Amino acid sequence: MPFSLSQSPLTGHVTAVREVLLTPEGFEKLKEEIEYLSNEKRREVAGRIKQAREFGDISENSEYDDAKNEQAMLEQRIATYEERLMSARVVSPKELEDGIVGVGSKVKLKDIDANETVDYVMVGSAEADPENNKLSNESPVGQAIMGRKKGETVEVAAPRGNLEFKIVDVKAA
Repeated sequence: MPFSLSQSPLTGHVTAVREVLLTPEGFEKLKEEIEYLSNEKRREVAGRIKQAREFGDISENSEYDDAKNEQAMLEQRIATYEERLMSARVVSPKELEDGIVGVGSKVKLKDIDANETVDYVMVGSAEADPENNKLSNESPVGQAIMGRKKGETVEVAAPRGNLEFKIVDVKAA
């Protein structure tokens, strides 16, 4: 996974920032989430803080403490998402090689032992969502099939033993 260097404007420290792979849809969803949190959610939390202050003495005001804690968590979440957005590389469908599994591919996998077939969309780890069949390129199965072609069989080590998958189909998502 590629890294880039980033310098903190506050401390001047240089740190390695991990590149985040996103599909175009994932990039848009991340921007929308930052917009929502930065505007609507911030206003909502600020309103809770203001209301809690009106109860009087804030030194023993649990509503105020809760609202301030929520504000701190919200700001951390916004900062994390903004950092993710800044280090994002959007994988264009044009970058996908025909018939080769990559981030942004729609892959049909057959579990050979279970004789079941499942469709996945390959995504970067930031937008992985197994319940909605969005498989991370960094997951064990994702790593095993990245760069592979239709018809190939891969073996994946799992706690219950090795699993075998056949790549039934690959196309751009």
